[in-house]
Amino acid sequence: MRKNLGSKPYIFPQPVLIIGTYDENGKANAMNAAWGGIVGMHELIVDLGSHKTTDNLAVKKAFTVSIADAAHTVACDYVGIASGRKVADKMEKAGFTTVKSDFVDAPIINELPLALECELTEILPGGKYLGKIINVSADESILGDDGDVSIEKLFPIIFDAAHSGYYRLGDKVGQAFSDGKKLM
Repeated sequence: MRKNLGSKPYIFPQPVLIIGTYDENGKANAMNAAWGGIVGMHELIVDLGSHKTTDNLAVKKAFTVSIADAAHTVACDYVGIASGRKVADKMEKAGFTTVKSDFVDAPIINELPLALECELTEILPGGKYLGKIINVSADESILGDDGDVSIEKLFPIIFDAAHSGYYRLGDKVGQAFSDGKKLM
């Protein structure tokens, strides 16, 4: 038997995205964005509402999307609940340091090992921001033997919208574009 739960944002897993921007003076800011994801090979979308980050996006037209990891869960949650409009030293309190992206006018958070560096391409109705992925930068500590990102080394966290929890992703259970061939 199935139970109807109504209209809810229940996509599992849901990534925890940390959006990095610079303000007009080049000061870095970050926020936690639970509502977002990939919408094409080189595009992503985030639903941000109105924040210091959206003020910065209007000025700089660039942002980074770092993938929150298990090692930084507390800091990643903090940048989602502390307002950059009210807390001047938000990044310092989170323990985040940054370096400027070589590709876009936005900060890369040093402590988070994976960042998508994006140009803002469009602001859609309802506070949704569409970005073009210009580059992906990864700390070498999360690279596998093939030189690409290893999910087993990244330890990304996901958001449980049903219970407002963060969870670390689990074990590999299959091989995409291969396992289904058994049924062909």
